[in-house]
Amino acid sequence: MTIHERRGKFYDEMEVGDIFKHKPGRTVTEADNVLFTTLTMNSQSLHLDAEVAAKSEFGQRLVNSLMTLAIAAGLSVGDTTEGTTIANLGFGEIKFPLPVFIGDTLYAETEIIDKRPSKSRPQQGIVTLEHRARNQRGDLVCSAQRSALVRFSPSE
Repeated sequence: MTIHERRGKFYDEMEVGDIFKHKPGRTVTEADNVLFTTLTMNSQSLHLDAEVAAKSEFGQRLVNSLMTLAIAAGLSVGDTTEGTTIANLGFGEIKFPLPVFIGDTLYAETEIIDKRPSKSRPQQGIVTLEHRARNQRGDLVCSAQRSALVRFSPSE
């Protein structure tokens, strides 16, 4: 009998240019948006007030962009960093080219855009990932670069 556990990739299993298509997608509900927005104390009317948002150029409430980022990064964990990452080191170049609305479904992919061995931590390396989220129509709604400190495989 073989027991399989889902895990991310070790440093030496990641190659610059690799792209991971993450499944499943995530449909954003009204409850998600209200909960995330209130938990983070973001009182922006465009997220919470249907009447104010209806009068905006979007005509409806916007999903909190930080939730969009969290979903994009979160969808990637099982395929890329689950159990292999020591720590997130930072995010950079975050973009939200189009809004996300309640009822949209987000799909994510991650590309390995850079990697290097750590100078101060043997058997660990720094990997830079670019997360991209698209809605159900395939429109890019978020992109973000994330650096993570990742373990080398135990055999290395």
